[in-house]
Amino acid sequence: MTDRLSASITALQEMVGESDVVVGFTGAGISTESGVPDFRSPNSPWMRHKPIDFEVFLRSEEARREAWRRKFAMDDLYRGVRPNPGHLGLAALVASGRMPAVITQNIDGLHQASGLSDDQVIELHGNGTYAKCLTCQRPYDLGWIRSRFEASGDPPTCQACGGILKSATISFGQAMPETAMRRARRLALGCDLFLVAGSSLMVYPAAAFPELAKENGARLVIISREPTPLDGIADLVIHEEIGSVLSVFV
Repeated sequence: MTDRLSASITALQEMVGESDVVVGFTGAGISTESGVPDFRSPNSPWMRHKPIDFEVFLRSEEARREAWRRKFAMDDLYRGVRPNPGHLGLAALVASGRMPAVITQNIDGLHQASGLSDDQVIELHGNGTYAKCLTCQRPYDLGWIRSRFEASGDPPTCQACGGILKSATISFGQAMPETAMRRARRLALGCDLFLVAGSSLMVYPAAAFPELAKENGARLVIISREPTPLDGIADLVIHEEIGSVLSVFV
């Protein structure tokens, strides 16, 4: 560990120790360390299996068929991934009582796999580990959907109401989840330390939360391998592997 990284980690530990309410905010960068593909990286598999616009998904059965094909192709690429020290570090901060919840842009469920309850994870872009009916909201196991889809080639419909089934993620063109957005806003306004880990801070409205926290008087820490648009207003920026930094809290 370099002297600079050691000093940055010490500064982060001091900030956490001085704070009453710490909010975690994560993006794709925390999960790439577990092997989950990053949406924006060059040659990302997401570019070969791009999500289909929500309105197109609703209108076209063929689009739904292709959406499920792409979904299962992507799932196969990171099947079996596990939480890394970055996830575990945040889970430890939640367990300590300093961090009420983690706000995440990720859909991989790795925060829950690290030991957090669903209530301790605020998912701004939904969750790709299960599906639900768009009409009655009944949840569905992806294994059941996949077996039906691969057997017939047709996208299954809801057994309860006949509605359209979709991965429980927020697609392009789909409204952001109101409850999650309200909770995230309350936390951003109520914290004294906002800790960003692995987000490019380029996707709005999600990226507005660290700005909101900073404007409301909270200190802002950004841990990311690459620069972000908010580095200039942050109180501490650490351009390192997230797991190597947050593992100090485990």
